[in-house]
Amino acid sequence: MKKNKWLTFFTFCVYFFLFAPIVIIIMTAFGPDEVIAFPPKGFSLKWFNNIFTSDMFMNTFKISIQIAVIATVIALIIGIPAAYAMSRNDFKGKNVIKNLFFSSIIVPGIVFGFSLFNFVIIKLRLPVYTSLLIGHTIVILPYIIRVVASSLEGFDYSIEEAAVSLGASRLKTFFLVVFPNITSGVIAAFMLAFINSFNNVPISIFLTGPGVSTLPIRMMSYVEYYYDPTISALSVTLMFMTIGIMFIVEKTLGLSYFSK
Repeated sequence: MKKNKWLTFFTFCVYFFLFAPIVIIIMTAFGPDEVIAFPPKGFSLKWFNNIFTSDMFMNTFKISIQIAVIATVIALIIGIPAAYAMSRNDFKGKNVIKNLFFSSIIVPGIVFGFSLFNFVIIKLRLPVYTSLLIGHTIVILPYIIRVVASSLEGFDYSIEEAAVSLGASRLKTFFLVVFPNITSGVIAAFMLAFINSFNNVPISIFLTGPGVSTLPIRMMSYVEYYYDPTISALSVTLMFMTIGIMFIVEKTLGLSYFSK
């Protein structure tokens, strides 16, 4: 009984430290004061209006969405065949290639971002937008490979062999037999990679430049000079946007769809 009480107390503490900052952010977002104050002394929506009337937030939001979507699609194009090849075949150097794909997770984000800055921006002199695409694609690629490979582990390759023996080509077999069985994994990989790309800071902070920045970087810059609740309002907006996406996924596919 005593152990259960301690477990309950510990669980309460964990949830408190998880949700207390979110509650504070939500409450301060509706405060009328010119500075962040908790608890707020009133109610106002002017900070939400400040988001949608601010060009710097709206422009960087569009750039973040574009970078996240394009980088995720490119990572899927690269990651799905890579996950399939590593799951389907055993070959010499497989572990080396696997570790190479996962190196962007193992190496600290700051170190990886600085390395990309030196190579992509300084040496190759690529445009900032292209550099961001390359950086985000590399950093989210391991998530694609890991999730898709997990989906392929439960796939029975004898079905694929049966399709090939009946005259279908390898490419046709993949799209008609293999891919429909890992669709849930691909969708889950897309969502995970998109969220990681959209919220990425360590890579973006080194690869952004004049005229091209992402929303998280712009939020950090704004906090350095202003202490009004605009960032709180923006954080709440992003939270509700995420909840909306999850609601749509639940209604169209069902969250249980991803566990199949």
